[in-house]
Amino acid sequence: MFRGFSTLSVDSKGRLAVPSRHRERLSSETGGCLVLTLNPMDRSLWLYPLIEWEFIETKLAELSDFDKQGRRTKQMMRGYATDCQLDAQGRILIPQELRDYAQLKKQAVILGQGNKFEIWDKAAWKEQRDQWLEQIGDDSGEPSDALRSLSL
Repeated sequence: MFRGFSTLSVDSKGRLAVPSRHRERLSSETGGCLVLTLNPMDRSLWLYPLIEWEFIETKLAELSDFDKQGRRTKQMMRGYATDCQLDAQGRILIPQELRDYAQLKKQAVILGQGNKFEIWDKAAWKEQRDQWLEQIGDDSGEPSDALRSLSL
């Protein structure tokens, strides 16, 4: 399970170093084979270990092509999925198309999300996070049934 938050630099070639606390596990469990794709719900990226991505891809295949949202989700996630390999310094190369989608500039944040990582431009993350925090106190939205039953 991946958790935690790190601020990282994106170099001029579009490489990002995976936090060192995760590198050994990724190397030993997956041989450093990862899959990077866009997050169809936000301007961020999802980074999966290959074995996790294969499970996600199976779930995507089960979505009907006759369901508009299902088809678009498959098109976006599969269409932009890119195989990545950790290099000797623990970096991945983020293709320009995905950097543009996530508006990644020089600073990024990576958030552990259990089976994957989320990658955001640092400024975009701060803005989105602050917006979500403001909405917490907003009475206009009721929590979903899933959230109501969650015991923390």
